[in-house]
Amino acid sequence: MENQAEVREFLTSRRAKISPEQAGLPAGSRRRVPGLRRSEVAALADMSVEYYAKLERGTLAGVSPAVLEALARALQLDDAERAHLLNLAHAADGSDALTRPRRRTTRQWTPHRSLQWTLDAITAGPAFVRNGRMDILATNPLARAFYADVYASPHNQANLARFNFLDPASRRFYPDWDTFADVAVAILRTEAGRNPHDKELHDLVGELCTRSDDFRTRWGAHNVRHHGTGTKRFHHQAVGELTLAFEGLEMAAEPGLTLTIYTAEPGSPSEEGLLLLASWDATPEADAMKHSSTS
Repeated sequence: MENQAEVREFLTSRRAKISPEQAGLPAGSRRRVPGLRRSEVAALADMSVEYYAKLERGTLAGVSPAVLEALARALQLDDAERAHLLNLAHAADGSDALTRPRRRTTRQWTPHRSLQWTLDAITAGPAFVRNGRMDILATNPLARAFYADVYASPHNQANLARFNFLDPASRRFYPDWDTFADVAVAILRTEAGRNPHDKELHDLVGELCTRSDDFRTRWGAHNVRHHGTGTKRFHHQAVGELTLAFEGLEMAAEPGLTLTIYTAEPGSPSEEGLLLLASWDATPEADAMKHSSTS
């Protein structure tokens, strides 16, 4: 994930997504490329074609915030794409030593006891903390039961992206598999812009690109997103179909970590399913299964 290549491919892909009509320009004829021409983006951003071409070649080092903002407006970037562009520009300003992937000296992250207490206090829905690589780091008991398929295979390493693309069980668990796949890749791509020197992220992306055509194709699209709120459908092996609303909250005290909480509409069949799953999770059999899966 070399910075200049990332910048070049991101800007090129965003330019290709905008039609002349969307930009308020005449469509014309005999267009050889999808989306806008470089000259059109340059005009919309009020810069020379030569300067925009330099930016699109991947040279963002030293670019001013005003220029980045003009570029974001011209390319009609959403909030997640704008933040990604700023992250790429910030990475471009680093030294050569900082632009090489590196493995930090890390200790195993464990939740502070007050965070675990908070998770455990949430009993009506699954609640968990993940990082930008989509590793599940901490859960309440219901989330552990909810993600039983993820924990069932040690090869998933409690990683939602690895489960999504490499575990056949994900095709059943996610009825809208393509949507989940798109979101997973966009989250990883966003993290790559935010933290481009994370060796573990490089390793994960390399593994998924090698082993999954679905991942490799999506990774090349350079889509990013903020994962905040919405509704998702699941099919749990124990309780069947679940339609759940979710809130994803960035943890201010732990940059890069997200707290996600799923809830069901009160009185709905999905709420009944979560209640059943919670009661199943409280049984001695379920407790024995959890202990065996972590041993």
